[in-house]
Amino acid sequence: MLISKRFLDAILAQYRLPPEGIHGVAHWARVAENGRRLAEITGAHKDTVTLFAYLHDACRETLEWDPLRGVRAAELARRWRGTYFDLPPHEFDLLYLACARQSDGLLEADVTLQTCWDADRLEIGRVGMLIIPSRLCTEAARDPDLMDWADRRARHNVIPPWITTIWTPPVSPRSADVETGAGLP
Repeated sequence: MLISKRFLDAILAQYRLPPEGIHGVAHWARVAENGRRLAEITGAHKDTVTLFAYLHDACRETLEWDPLRGVRAAELARRWRGTYFDLPPHEFDLLYLACARQSDGLLEADVTLQTCWDADRLEIGRVGMLIIPSRLCTEAARDPDLMDWADRRARHNVIPPWITTIWTPPVSPRSADVETGAGLP
């Protein structure tokens, strides 16, 4: 599943934080990429994982700890189902739970939920924290090469080039390096 400009614009229209911030569009796009890589290994529902990536922080009200963000995101998904996306009932139930329970620190769950949570947890480096393998749900996410790849991208705020076809990030002196990931250690 590719995210449409219409869907992203709808998210941004109700988003209260800076779209270029640590919980914004580049983060969502990296979570989606993490999730797709993981889903190839775990067998998770890829559309559910992709929708989670874009919705999980879409209802944040603060840059700080916001424990209700997931419940708000789950309810947003419920309201938008059938308008901006459609999923079969079982997959929608997983999306709802993935959003609603994202900050509960759970490790045991359906593989799609685990993949969603791991895709986001692999992004923790963007806020200067280390990935803690024991807090990841799946063996796939604990792969040292995958953790290193995701962590470097998060710490350098890599903007996946494909997202720039539907969103224009602010221009910065490092924009070429950030968009391509060039020069990453």
